[in-house]
Amino acid sequence: MSIPLLALATVFLVACNTVRGVGEDVQAGGEAIEDTARGTQEELSQ
Repeated sequence: MSIPLLALATVFLVACNTVRGVGEDVQAGGEAIEDTARGTQEELSQ
């Protein structure tokens, strides 16, 4: 019984790390868009 429980726990932990990685990627993408928007706004206001 402990082997299926260990397998389930492993799958759960891997899924959590994957979701965390996706969240970090989305955040990085949002920051890049923000930086581009700021740069464009600065160029237009000159």
